[in-house]
Amino acid sequence: MMTDTKTRARPAAITLTPAAEARVAKLMSQAPEGAIGVKLSTPRRGCSGLAYSVDYVTEANPIDERIETPGGVFFVDAGSILYLIGSTMDWVEDDFTAGFVFDNPNATGACGCGESFTV
Repeated sequence: MMTDTKTRARPAAITLTPAAEARVAKLMSQAPEGAIGVKLSTPRRGCSGLAYSVDYVTEANPIDERIETPGGVFFVDAGSILYLIGSTMDWVEDDFTAGFVFDNPNATGACGCGESFTV
């Protein structure tokens, strides 16, 4: 007896807004030689414990989440996925500041300056 199994695509751990995708594209257009993408990780630092860090990556780690964007490849550190599932990453600019902003449903708290978060 043969059964048909349907496989559905796994949703990305994090959603990038169009503004964040455009920023990834700009970063990749200015990337240093050898960069293959941009990677998000959550290193331990700050007064709340974890921080968001976005850096160029020169080598793909097969266990990292890989998200194809119109402007280049965006990686999410495998060790950070559990802290980020369901998050949205945006790029926001105003008169005084510019940067990635995260809407993270897993964060239970953040420091006063917004540099770090707790899960």
